[in-house]
Amino acid sequence: MLKATLRGFLAHKGRLVLSLLAVVLSVAFVAGTLMFTDTISGTFDRLFRNTSPDVSVTVHTDLDNTQPNSSGAVPTLPDSLVAKVAAVPGVAAARPGVGVSGITLVDAGNHDIGSVGGAPTIGVNWVPTSKSVVTLTSGDAPAGDGQAVIDADTAKKHHLVIGQQLRVIAAPGSFPVRITGIATFNTTNPGATLVFLDTATAEQRLLGQAGQVTSVDVTAAPGVSDELLKQRVTAVVGSGYDVKTAAQAAKDSAQQLGGFLSVIKDALLGFAGIAVLVGISLILNTFSMLVAQRTRELGLMRALGASRRQVNRSVLVEALLLGIIGSTLGLLVGIGLAQLLIKLIGGVGMQLKGSEIAFRWPTPVASYAVGIIVTAVSAYLPARRAGSVSPMAALREADTPGQGAPLRRRAWLGGSVLALGAAALAAASALHAAGTAAGYLGLGILLSLIGLIMTGPLLARPVIRVLGGWFPGVFGSVGAMSQRNALRNPRRTSATASALMIGLALVAALSVVGASMAASFDAQVDKTIGADFIVQTGQGLPFPAEVGTAVQGVQGVGLVVHAQATQARVAPSTGGTESRTTLLGTTAGLEQVVHLELRSGSIAAGTAPGAVMIGSTYADAHKLGVGDRLNVRFPEGQQVTLTIGAVDVVDPANLGGVGNNPVVSTDTLRRYVPGALDSTLFVDVAKGADKSAVKTALTAALADNPQVKVRDQADYKKLIRQSIDILLNLVYGLLALAIIIAVLGVVNTLALSVVERTREIGLMRAIGMSRRQLRRMVRLESVVIALFGAVLGLALGLVWGLAAQRLLALKGMQALSIPWTTVIAVMVGAALVGLLAALAPAARASRMNVLGAIAHE
Repeated sequence: MLKATLRGFLAHKGRLVLSLLAVVLSVAFVAGTLMFTDTISGTFDRLFRNTSPDVSVTVHTDLDNTQPNSSGAVPTLPDSLVAKVAAVPGVAAARPGVGVSGITLVDAGNHDIGSVGGAPTIGVNWVPTSKSVVTLTSGDAPAGDGQAVIDADTAKKHHLVIGQQLRVIAAPGSFPVRITGIATFNTTNPGATLVFLDTATAEQRLLGQAGQVTSVDVTAAPGVSDELLKQRVTAVVGSGYDVKTAAQAAKDSAQQLGGFLSVIKDALLGFAGIAVLVGISLILNTFSMLVAQRTRELGLMRALGASRRQVNRSVLVEALLLGIIGSTLGLLVGIGLAQLLIKLIGGVGMQLKGSEIAFRWPTPVASYAVGIIVTAVSAYLPARRAGSVSPMAALREADTPGQGAPLRRRAWLGGSVLALGAAALAAASALHAAGTAAGYLGLGILLSLIGLIMTGPLLARPVIRVLGGWFPGVFGSVGAMSQRNALRNPRRTSATASALMIGLALVAALSVVGASMAASFDAQVDKTIGADFIVQTGQGLPFPAEVGTAVQGVQGVGLVVHAQATQARVAPSTGGTESRTTLLGTTAGLEQVVHLELRSGSIAAGTAPGAVMIGSTYADAHKLGVGDRLNVRFPEGQQVTLTIGAVDVVDPANLGGVGNNPVVSTDTLRRYVPGALDSTLFVDVAKGADKSAVKTALTAALADNPQVKVRDQADYKKLIRQSIDILLNLVYGLLALAIIIAVLGVVNTLALSVVERTREIGLMRAIGMSRRQLRRMVRLESVVIALFGAVLGLALGLVWGLAAQRLLALKGMQALSIPWTTVIAVMVGAALVGLLAALAPAARASRMNVLGAIAHE
């Protein structure tokens, strides 16, 4: 039996190659995802480990920030602390450190030449050590005001050369620099742009005052452990500072990165799971067809003495071989996929080296587990069917069941599952608790998908009769036969279409969600934003005060409201757990540029000295109202108790930048966070001024600050839509793999169907069907199957999208928008997919020898 199984596997290798591709692609996505995320993690681990000083001293913060403070204020400590730390026993050297992220680097044409895609542009003082992140490879170190060293990656990307003039925009203001040297990263550059200045210049230009630094970096003397040195330094500097060893600093940095990596990894593995699900559908369909085609062969084996268990085992052994080979190839392809993902993420600013791809033991374990389990699960039902073949089946033609008692039982079971799924989706749409509704939505999606797959064979006949009803009228007898071929075996047709259905259902659902989000944001912008223009950076980062001065000086500008932000913790003065939040500051006139619905109090009272305005959500949760007191703790530990002067009705979408966030006056915020920068300017045009002319003048006035953009409401809407579109396009790209596997399923089914109908094809050719007519018949059959999958997928996806939109409505996104253009494009694309999938099987069918086909057994 083992020899027969191996021979059978090799004999049918042509039939199994497309199933092998499904396993390879499914495993490749899992392996590539794991290697990609491991590579990112390993790269940053090496960076943090190799560049962290033995001991570092920084300003203590109570907020456990994972990002730089949104106020733009940089915590500093006096550089006199350097000498104090240097005198500690066991310290070999103590150096001042100045590091400020969020600066902007521009060329002579005022083009932003810093990092993109979220990586920071960082200003650093030049103090080379054995643990420096870079090494000077050409030119000279900075030695005075106006001199800078640029990292080699930025220099290469923007064709910068020594001697070139640039300009740095920092919180204290902008200043010119000349490139005196180029420094190369000692480790992989994760995408940041580094601008190195001498220490005195860095203190003055980046921090705005001499005698202040952001850290003290300590090197331990030989024989002194980092932990011992930390204890000694802590005893000297006191509890007002954070003292960390290299290992602690690297661990903290890695933990901050861990949340970001976890999101990426979970998302990619989610799409890998979809690819695996589609692969299971393809392989299950393939093995079902192979077993049906080998009914006579298996029956003869039973007649010759093979037991059911042996026949069952032979099919499972074939699946096991397929899984092992597919997993091995998938693991290799996964390396290429990881390289591709590294190149793609490089396009948005994070530069990684493909030669440093991490290959850790969980990757091959997960890859082989997925590949072997997928094929084993997919082959189990066909293997049981193979074991049940009676020896008498060898005496008659192989027959594939169409519709009978088993199909009716499946219909009842599938209908029940589908009904439960519909009930869960209805519950998700009706509930008002977002967490519970999300759970019902997930359950409804899963049950409705399983239910529709199970009931697909029942739907195949009526739907395909409608979709292919025009075939006979347009293509004559060839069209009629193609429609009948699709109807002949509804199980197979449904199984083939279900793989395509899964991918298209997700595309449809996400399209509805994306379109509804965009429409909701458009409505919220109209409702919430009252200003003529909004001045912000592309990433919402704070900008220097010179921007506000420039805006205020533009002719035709009327009211300008300045807004700031800082991280803080708040709690009712009567007691309770502190909540982390973003505290907003605003100058007078907020009510004129942002439309707020107040439950009680007034904006003037809420932003008066010593007062705060809070959102209704927080007020309800803590039973607070006007006149109650709120404790606020700022990043560096300062605490204040403020009186609640207003409660605004929170719009869940919270587009105006206020709502859930507490709001105070700018004077109050800056009293406790000195140097807090503006992050948004709301600008109204003066009465009688031309709006378009003022916008042009504002843009010209801010030309020296290219990181800042002037947007009216239409521009703001466009920005939001672009962000949504980028996210959706990324999702569609990841879903493309599942759709590719589904297309392979259509190709595989048609190829096996051609083999199964070899004698039938020969007879049709013998009675006069031309090669061209035969190819058309196969193509039309493929098109109608693909359209069937598209119809089911779109219908299911639209239902999912509608249920998801009701969940979004709980978050304030009330608008429903169905992207009919996308729906039509999916239908046209499905027809094209069916046409392309049929090219190879149709060509093979038309090349068959007529007499050989008729004599085929």
